[in-house]
Amino acid sequence: MDGFEPHIALPLLGGAAGVVLGFVARLNRFCTLSALERFWYSGDGTGLRTWVLAATVAMLATQALAAFGLADIRDSFYLRPHLGLSGAILGGLMFGFGMALVGTCAFGAVIRLGGGSLRSLVVLLVLGLAAVATQRGLLGQVRIALVDDWAIDLTAYGDQSIPTLFSSLLGFDATLAVVVLVGGSALAWILGDARYRRRPVHMATGAAVGLVIAFGWAATTYISTISFVPVQIEAGSFSVPVGDVIVHLITYTGTWPDYGVGLVAGSIVGAALASWYRHDTRWEACDDARELSRHLAGGALMGVGGVFAMGCTIGQGVTGFSTLAISAPIAFASILLGARLGLSWMVEGTIWSAFRRGAPGPGPAE
Repeated sequence: MDGFEPHIALPLLGGAAGVVLGFVARLNRFCTLSALERFWYSGDGTGLRTWVLAATVAMLATQALAAFGLADIRDSFYLRPHLGLSGAILGGLMFGFGMALVGTCAFGAVIRLGGGSLRSLVVLLVLGLAAVATQRGLLGQVRIALVDDWAIDLTAYGDQSIPTLFSSLLGFDATLAVVVLVGGSALAWILGDARYRRRPVHMATGAAVGLVIAFGWAATTYISTISFVPVQIEAGSFSVPVGDVIVHLITYTGTWPDYGVGLVAGSIVGAALASWYRHDTRWEACDDARELSRHLAGGALMGVGGVFAMGCTIGQGVTGFSTLAISAPIAFASILLGARLGLSWMVEGTIWSAFRRGAPGPGPAE
């Protein structure tokens, strides 16, 4: 390892992981909102099963790495003992609604930008600035008042991971039991559809996304053990890191980008390569001022909501879930509800249609 600089390796490792993530996602159209739309409105669960597979593989691989001491997820911010319940719920709702306004999530916007979408560039600029302002700007005071000051202290239990909470209640280490139960249940649902089992490309896509997230935990953990400066243990999110990319582009502080910045940049490159490979690169812009206003509002909601909830569809839905943090299912359920309300408003003209009996949902095909 002579001559190896840990602070330089972080963005390079993140960039390499991002290239794989962006290429796979763009090539095989891995998109959270698209998966939800198809599930709710046409009863097609293929995309949703692929997404759940990604989260499940990430969880199983991450927990295995943690068990062998190769990933120190205990030091991640997802497992801090203070549970921001109000942030997970309010932020998730904001993020989900903004996702519906934009037509994709933060990660989806990154992937679309790689294909030439100028609409996504606008979304990411607004999202990134809103995220930075909410994390460490003026909007941070709002976050402190609505989220931090209302956080539930779980210090008595150790942290906010589901296995830790169960272990404290049961009086023995329940980590393996929780991992097997959650992972087994998810895999049973995913593979319960015979048609999905005949779609190896979709299964490979979900597995690849999950393994990229697990790689992030291992990479940042390893760098933290050989670095002389503190290293944030992380694996993948597309809210605050998008803002960090903007900050690094417009300012110079003498500090190197971290893993998350490299992941975002690499994902754009990977998506661009996949777009070039598929010959579907094209410039896209908003059709009119009304569409632009939706993208501006959606980007702002996702930026603020992503920080409130401590992650996006990837940040909480996959990365947070891989740590089995209790905030992950709460935040993601809120994102789902926010997206359903947003789609109801966009498609059906009112958010109340989401609560009507007979609202669109999985049909016989599911």
